[in-house]
Amino acid sequence: MAALRAAKQALRKEIKKRVAALSDQEKARQSKVVSQKLFSHPKYNSSHRIAVFLSMHDEVRTEEIIGDAFGKGKVCFIPKYLTNSNHMDMLRLTSLEDMNTLPLTSWNIRQPGDDDNQREEALDSGGLDLILMPGLGFDKGGNRLGRGKGFYDTYLERCMKHPKGKPYTIALAFKEQLCQEVPVDERDIHIDEVLYEDK
Repeated sequence: MAALRAAKQALRKEIKKRVAALSDQEKARQSKVVSQKLFSHPKYNSSHRIAVFLSMHDEVRTEEIIGDAFGKGKVCFIPKYLTNSNHMDMLRLTSLEDMNTLPLTSWNIRQPGDDDNQREEALDSGGLDLILMPGLGFDKGGNRLGRGKGFYDTYLERCMKHPKGKPYTIALAFKEQLCQEVPVDERDIHIDEVLYEDK
């Protein structure tokens, strides 16, 4: 276990360095390429209820994706991370305006506030068809290196208990986040597909 943890930490450091070297323009350019790939993806187009992360500065930008999803009449859910735990809920977003009025967290991402009890949680209603996954690193086999908190792993376990079952999972990545091999153990959830700019 300790060896695995050390391997993950070393890889996190290396990927963070690679992504930090990207200019904002390059991040925006790759985000556009990845978004276009998603927009023509049959799984995305056939999904009605989708969960989308609100991107941090070192992640593929998702604003355009959220706009597209609303434009296509999809029902969007976004993460609410509970601090000091690995619990995350996926709460319903009603519009782009709604997104822009959400409070900022200490991680500088928007999420529903603690007093925001009006929002529907995806698993309390119809479940999810698709989850767009963030992460620090990925390999082509669908292994994912998260930030070490386990939010998505524990959420996907909850999804599996839902009558709808596990949603399809697509990770959005800069090509600098691709690795030869991500070290994983049996608790790490496997991703169905990783979208990135491949030459």
